[in-house]
Amino acid sequence: MTTVPTWELRARFARSLSEMYGREVPAYTTLVEVSAQVNRDVISRDGTAAERFGSIERVTAERHGAIRVGTPQELAQVARVFGGLGMHPVGFYDLREAAASAVPVVSTAFRPVDADELARNPFRVFTSVLTTADPRFFDDDLRAEVEAFLAGRVLFGEDLLELADRAEHEGGLPARVADRFLGLAVGAFELSAAPVDRAWYERLERVSSVAADIGGVSSTHINHLTPRVLDIDELYRRMVARGVTMIDAIQGPPDWEGPDVLLRQTSFRALAETRAMREPDGSVVPGALRVRFGEVEARGIALTPAGRARYDDLLRRIDALLAAEPSRARADVARELWRESWPATERGLLAEGLAYFTFEVAAGHPPGRPPVESPVALLDGGWVTATPIVYEDFLPRSAAGIFQSNLSGEGTRHRSRRGADHDAAWMSAAIGRAVHDPFSLYAAQQARSLDRVAVAFVSAGR
Repeated sequence: MTTVPTWELRARFARSLSEMYGREVPAYTTLVEVSAQVNRDVISRDGTAAERFGSIERVTAERHGAIRVGTPQELAQVARVFGGLGMHPVGFYDLREAAASAVPVVSTAFRPVDADELARNPFRVFTSVLTTADPRFFDDDLRAEVEAFLAGRVLFGEDLLELADRAEHEGGLPARVADRFLGLAVGAFELSAAPVDRAWYERLERVSSVAADIGGVSSTHINHLTPRVLDIDELYRRMVARGVTMIDAIQGPPDWEGPDVLLRQTSFRALAETRAMREPDGSVVPGALRVRFGEVEARGIALTPAGRARYDDLLRRIDALLAAEPSRARADVARELWRESWPATERGLLAEGLAYFTFEVAAGHPPGRPPVESPVALLDGGWVTATPIVYEDFLPRSAAGIFQSNLSGEGTRHRSRRGADHDAAWMSAAIGRAVHDPFSLYAAQQARSLDRVAVAFVSAGR
């Protein structure tokens, strides 16, 4: 019997989810079409240089999704679903602290962690869980009501969870079983037609639109799907030209002349979607909710802890300069500081230990014994080539900026109260699986490439 391997399950799931979301949110299809057009134009303009951070096939097929769940139990269940697709929790993101508006969630991202698996299909899902234990957002009474509501719903059926466990254990599924698993998995993230209790939803919306989207409905759904684009500034211009209302800015590093690092994101604004609403008298009437949006991203080079510290410091400096000179454009301020503070070349990033690379023995390298003091010496001497490791993860401030730009209101946060302690260890315990540290994954990938280089030189007698 033919077995569908894990990577193919993941690829088919991503395609099916994209088709479903395109039917539900037609503007997403426009976003995908424009992204593909931009990618083709960039390849035509820049040739192979445009594929520095991944082949055009991978970039065009790449997606990340976002979902929101309400409880640690739901989080553990969705981890089982993604585990069946070869996706593991990576990184911890506290959006409560990253947003000016009330965003009472903490998040992780499920994705492949092996470089070969990422190359086959890099699908990832940014997954947020409601922090009902945080008294800044939920008093004791509301917390009890929200948790009781969430305890009464079922997001993922036992058949789906059992098939996911089997897929993870066996590294895939027989073809017929795979079809059933993928049908159940995609169905779990479809927008439900069940009526929404208007009074309950609006009560949670006064706390946070995100809280209402999670705890005000009886199901979960894909909040957005994100294609990857090679020129996000051009994508932004083309979407605006088509009459699509975009958020005010591109989140993340600025557009500048030097190497692209980390992640740049933007989105079109959340659209009003027709939903059935249940009124206090029990009647069901047509209504509308504005919670789902279309995001797009451009990925750059993964930074080391030192590089990330520099990036975070630059964000603080940008904020301080804008506070002193509020009339200035944020993009202009950011670009000026970037030019002052970042190396203008990939070699400079490597020399200062700011970014991760993989290394290969260079064709036609010099004779004799290679230097051993540093990767940059090997590179400068022509012994190796260096390829940047693409950043596969997320930025809490950027994610919060996207969320915040699509909220219907500021919500409510009691800043005088102490927040609930949620961190990566809490997330790991909630999921029942270790949350991988992104820096460790990138560092291990770089180290393995250097080990291969060393073995190659030893084998050659150098």
